[in-house]
Amino acid sequence: MAEWRKVDRGVRDTLGEGTLWSARENAVYWTDIVAPALNRLSLDDGVIQRWAMPEPLGWVVERAGGGFVGGFQSGFKWLTLDPLTITPLGDPEPHLPGSRMNDGKADESGAIWCGTMDMTGGQDVGLLYRLDPDGGWAIADSGYRVPNGPAFSPGGDWLYHSDTARRQIYRFSRTAGGGLADRQPFIRFAEEDGYPDGMTVDADGYLWVAHWGGGRISRFTPEGRLDRSIALPAGQVTNICFAGERLDRMFVSSAAIGLPESEHDGALFEVFPGTHGLPTNLYAG
Repeated sequence: MAEWRKVDRGVRDTLGEGTLWSARENAVYWTDIVAPALNRLSLDDGVIQRWAMPEPLGWVVERAGGGFVGGFQSGFKWLTLDPLTITPLGDPEPHLPGSRMNDGKADESGAIWCGTMDMTGGQDVGLLYRLDPDGGWAIADSGYRVPNGPAFSPGGDWLYHSDTARRQIYRFSRTAGGGLADRQPFIRFAEEDGYPDGMTVDADGYLWVAHWGGGRISRFTPEGRLDRSIALPAGQVTNICFAGERLDRMFVSSAAIGLPESEHDGALFEVFPGTHGLPTNLYAG
């Protein structure tokens, strides 16, 4: 059996990112950050929808009460799709108009963790934020060039986050109050590996990482050792999520930015991982 298939669609993503499994819709969402656009694949009938966005969109997270929170260039916004409505929640970086949100996910408590970065990726102004259910936010870490992840261990004891430009994945301890402590280098990518991009954790606690510039996804043990890799025909692999009723399906986004026209760069792939993922956390606000 093949390890992957390309999802047939009529467009390729310039910068596909932010994969999200929606159990209540039986659908996979992902962004095209710089198009900008939001995509949706229904697993009921295979129909793909695409909504144009007014500005770069790094990620969306489902709200427990319905709709989404989106990480836009100009900050956090409430988002609904039928009809399309976008309502500002707050901008943590009005003093950095050249920055944008890049990647984000909710944790088991219903808070969102997300990173910001300079649009050009050339400055170390990126921050890791926590957006709490009450709508307030706080800086959790700083000094990033291209923040990516985050991902959470099954018990919530660890948060994984990377600085893609530095080829470094970090692991943080989680505190009793839901904060972070003791950032440690966890996995270092070699030059031939490309750069660590989006991540997710499976039900066994293994970390799956997309390789930007490495043409594959890899699974690492909870101790940080390489377990296995699955090669993909896209050079810039960006993000990963488990999906489906049994969470045994995996979808992987990629990017075409900076590459010549091709069949696979910028495509969405379904990968057959042989393992199960964890349920998607919802934003509690």
